[in-house]
Amino acid sequence: MSPSSLSWLARWYRMQCNGDWEHCFGVRITTLDNPGWNVQIDITETELDGLTIDYLLEERSETDWFGIAVQKQQFNAGGDPSKLNFLLQRFQELVEHRHQGTLPEYLGTTYPNRWRIAKD
Repeated sequence: MSPSSLSWLARWYRMQCNGDWEHCFGVRITTLDNPGWNVQIDITETELDGLTIDYLLEERSETDWFGIAVQKQQFNAGGDPSKLNFLLQRFQELVEHRHQGTLPEYLGTTYPNRWRIAKD
């Protein structure tokens, strides 16, 4: 994993910590037994609150795969052992496009017909 992806995630996490959020929500990175990585990031009370992306597994081969979803207020992504940086970058892209005001365009291109944003 590139230090920049991990550093970015650490900064994002630190910005969410407000004395309450970190007691109920967080970030989890675990390994899978098939083998691979699983990344779970809670998005409640963040800039991505209300976003849903339906799950889709993109499997190019037995050793080249990933899947990403945002459901029930959680970014959940899994991938083969080479995909950890990629999965973290996908989360980073969501946040950055939200800040830039280009999230709907990004979602339409990257997750076509699989996303929704709940109205406030």
